[in-house]
Formats: sequence, C-alpha cells, structure tokens
Amino acid sequence: MANILVYALHYDGAINKNSLGAVSEGAKLAAELGGEAHAILLGENVPQDLAASLGKYGAKKVLVAEGPEGLAQPLVDAMAAAISAGGYSYALFGGGLLGFEIGAGLAARLNAGVVMEVTAVRAEGGELIAARPIIGRLNAFEIKESGDADAPVEQLSFELSPHASQATMITRGEQRGADVDIEGADVLIAGGRGLGKAEGFELAEELAKAFGGNSAVAATRAVVDAGWYPYAAQIGQTGKTVAPKLYLAAGISGAIQHKVGMQASENIVAINKDANAPIFEFSDLGIVGDLNKILPKLTEAVKAKKGS
Repeated sequence: MANILVYALHYDGAINKNSLGAVSEGAKLAAELGGEAHAILLGENVPQDLAASLGKYGAKKVLVAEGPEGLAQPLVDAMAAAISAGGYSYALFGGGLLGFEIGAGLAARLNAGVVMEVTAVRAEGGELIAARPIIGRLNAFEIKESGDADAPVEQLSFELSPHASQATMITRGEQRGADVDIEGADVLIAGGRGLGKAEGFELAEELAKAFGGNSAVAATRAVVDAGWYPYAAQIGQTGKTVAPKLYLAAGISGAIQHKVGMQASENIVAINKDANAPIFEFSDLGIVGDLNKILPKLTEAVKAKKGS
C-alpha cells in the first residue's frame, strides 16, 4: 500500500485550481497503488470546511498545519513531519513555483528523490513513474470530483525549524500587474505579438467582455516583457498554466514555451495570418486571417448570440 500526500495551496478562502487537480490526480494514482491520497494545508486558522471540501476531489483525509501560508520552509517542516511519521510513499504538488521550492527542500530534508515539471504520472509495477519533457512546463492535472463526502480533518503537530521563521510574508498577490484570474477562467482570450501594440489588447478585452461570465484576457511572455499587458496574465513556461473550456489564441505563434502552459485547454481556437504558425498544429480550429478584422466580427457575433 502506497499512500500519497498532496500539498494544497490556498488563498483568500479558496483552494488553488492546480492544487485541486493535484488532489484529483493523487486520488486516482493512490487507488491504482492500493493506497489513499491525503491532502495537507498550512495556514493560520484554516477553515475546517475548506479543508474538508477536498474530500470531493478524492482526498481520504486532510491534515491541517498551523503556520504562515505562502512560504516554502514552514511547509517543508510540516510535510517532513507528516511523511516521517510514516504512511506516505510519495508527495505530489500541483504546478507552481512554490511547489518547486517545497519539493526541493523536502527532498533534501528526507534524502529522497524529486522530479520537477512533470507532464504525466502513471502507476506501474506498484510504483509511480513520472514523465517530463526536455523543455519543462508547470503541469495542470485534470480536476475531477471523485469523492462523495467531506474528508475528515486532522490537526498536524510539528515544530518549525529555526530558519523557517526568518522569512516573513509582507504582502501576497501578483507582481508587476493587476490581479488577473486567468487560472480560474472558463474562457480565455490570449493575445500575442500579432496584436501589434498594447492598444491591440482592447480587441481581446472586448471579446472577453462579450463572452461575459468567467472570461479573462491572457498574454504571451513577449508582450508582457514589452509592457503591453500585466505579468499576472502571462501564460507559458515562465508564467501560469491554464486549462479553460475555451482558449482563443490571437496573434500567437505557438512556441513550445507557450504551448506547455495552455495545451490542457478543452478547446483551442487560433487566429493567425501565418498559415504555417506552429499553433495550428495543436489547435482544434484554426483561422488564417487578419485578427484586426476577425476579432471585431467575432465579438459582434458573440454579442448577437447572447442577445446583448
């Protein structure tokens, strides 16, 4: 029997989307190994109902540790204590830079192996086998509600190491830009250099507004570096990983660094004037043409469909 401990990042009363995917994946893998998936949350006064809700995603138990959330070292201490107490063969993290730091620290603390930037994990011969590409990505596991009840919650007792309290969280949030929730969006309108200039993103914003609901605008690293759009909206190897129901790429060539951040999208639509753009190779629908003409027409069509 091999149990799996999954770290669940949370903020402002909600579990991170990638963490929910990791809990779902952990539950599936643990079942294949004949074990259970347990989740661990760290924070100050973590709501019991928030922790218990992970049962819907397959967690059989949730450990809650008291400490400063958002910092790696306290989590290394907490997870090391849980794993050292026995019962866990693997630890799993959703895509994210914090997970990288915790994973590395945990491996060093426990003298264990660590695999970063995986694209897939499978159970084979009673062990987990991880696959990763030559060019890394922040992985987005599929979110599945495989459980039918809240999970039991237990308080985890552990001691913070002396150096764990050396860092203090001053403020938490996105850097270099507005608060853009692209990870939780159902519809993403993503813009690349093909938009021509910062003002070109107005076309993407109008289309996202037409879709309404849980829609947002995203961007590639090139346009973020150029100052055309906030860093918080960046998708790709050095940005965020997303998996919306609809990903519309406007003026994006589709380089591997961008692809790894959005290839898990359910439906990918690409608009590009270059018929040989790499993005057409993995799009569900490709449109070759001038996005400056296509996006306004598409916006009007969406508005007409919605009757607005």
